[in-house]
Amino acid sequence: MGVGRRMQKQGPPEPLSEEHFANLKRKKGIPFDETTTEVDTRRSKKQKIVKKQPKTSGSNTVAVKGAKKEVKEVKKTGTKPAHRSKESKKAKEPSPDHDEEMDDEFGASDLEDLDIDGDEMDVQKLGDDFLGTDDDSVYDSDQDGVAKKEAFVFSDDEDDEEDREEKLTAANIEGLSRKLDMQREKEAEENEAELRDEALQTNIAGGDDLGDDDDQLQTKTKTLLAPDLQMLRTRITDAIRVLDDFADSAEEGKSRAEYTSQLIKDICAYYGYNEFLAEKLFNLFPPREAFAFFEANESARPIVIRTNTLRTHRRDLAQALINRGVTLEPVGKWSKVGLQVFDSNVPLGATPEYLAGHYILQAASSFLPVMALCPQEGERVLDMASAPGGKTTHMAALMKNTGVIFANDPSKQRAKGLIGNIHRLGARNVIVCNYDAREFPRVMGGFDRVLLDAPCSGTGVIAKDPSVKTNRDEKDFLQLPHLQKQLLLAAIDSVDHASKTGGYVVYSTCSVAVEENEQVVAYALSRRPNVKLVETGLAFGKEGFTSFMGKSFHPSLKLTRRYYPHLYN
Repeated sequence: MGVGRRMQKQGPPEPLSEEHFANLKRKKGIPFDETTTEVDTRRSKKQKIVKKQPKTSGSNTVAVKGAKKEVKEVKKTGTKPAHRSKESKKAKEPSPDHDEEMDDEFGASDLEDLDIDGDEMDVQKLGDDFLGTDDDSVYDSDQDGVAKKEAFVFSDDEDDEEDREEKLTAANIEGLSRKLDMQREKEAEENEAELRDEALQTNIAGGDDLGDDDDQLQTKTKTLLAPDLQMLRTRITDAIRVLDDFADSAEEGKSRAEYTSQLIKDICAYYGYNEFLAEKLFNLFPPREAFAFFEANESARPIVIRTNTLRTHRRDLAQALINRGVTLEPVGKWSKVGLQVFDSNVPLGATPEYLAGHYILQAASSFLPVMALCPQEGERVLDMASAPGGKTTHMAALMKNTGVIFANDPSKQRAKGLIGNIHRLGARNVIVCNYDAREFPRVMGGFDRVLLDAPCSGTGVIAKDPSVKTNRDEKDFLQLPHLQKQLLLAAIDSVDHASKTGGYVVYSTCSVAVEENEQVVAYALSRRPNVKLVETGLAFGKEGFTSFMGKSFHPSLKLTRRYYPHLYN
């Protein structure tokens, strides 16, 4: 909304409508023709709203929003008073001829040559200030009230688009800009007030009137994450220190169970475990080693590749990858085919060597079951859960593509990846099948060696799948061991006990839970008396449990091997 046309200062003023003069006549008490007020109906919709102003010593002023100065006083001449009074209201109406004469004298065409003759017209003569050509504001002292500036108000339903759209000029653009700034500031203040009201209702943030307690709560909420994590870690280390030397470090009246319970709760909060799983894993180790285990699960597993000796040698593969910008070294003395990768400038799953089948991405812990099984050339071997094929192709390489390997997997979808790896790595002695492994003794038997890498809870590879922290509960540790026991009995029944070179079964999981390992093996030993445990032939690993949480197992279970991420990662 811009300034009115008569407020512009550029050039001579535009001709004024007859209605304008009629309004001036009405203010001065001069008779006028009522029909002249309806000459321009569209223009009448845009008349300014004028508030009553207090009388100020004979000067007429009209308050206009944004005005910077007042107009000069209008000089009165003649004997007839300029302001409205009771006498003027009671005055008789002049003759129609006089009205016509006034209309002609104040016509828009004769505005510049305005000349009024006669004593009566001199009394009614108006000052130049009423034309508004030199000043931004006009004040009217004839109206009652407090002198207050009022903005122009135009009709929202104006039909004339040209009259409604005011042009920006050098004279009014500053005022418009100031007005827009004031509107933006007002809106910003309203939005801020609304946000404060919402914050007060939800207790998220508080103002000065909330009191000291709410201010402290707000400050604590903003800085909750870092101080609490630091506090939890400090409390965990302090609890471990006390539990390591409980007799000398414990507080009086506080039991070991209370320290342990608080420590488990802190571990849940710090690492994100559910309380059931955190307690189960904590009970596997002494307090300090348990803390190291939880810490190791937060670190990513090292990237390891296994050389496919059916295609190349480890030294040649290492040299080729080094030439491509890969930083690596042998995984350890215990393996002749593993390479640990520390840095790579190329994607390891898309190099020419990978596509040619020279290596496969495989965790170092997956080497161990095949090394323990140690299949020989010309044997019949069964891999009961073989997808995605890392262990199957490893066995094919050890057997040098002789004998036969039955690679079974109950999932057809996972079997597709298995078949792809078998072809890429050049394993030609593998037969892929899709059965429930528990049916295998009836489907086929008489194997020299059987590998069962059983489905499990994944508590040994939490670094690979952090969702295990929260999605494992007591039900899983009842169902999974039941399935594992069935699979292990099926594997034992599928092997040929009279094999001249074999008769071995290897059972492995990626879990550290006793329910999925020692208890399953102990169950199989009890159900198959003709089975016994033998050495794994592995150079390292921690002995399995022979007793745990009040349960005792067969002494031969110490021949089993456990591999923890905080010890062998």
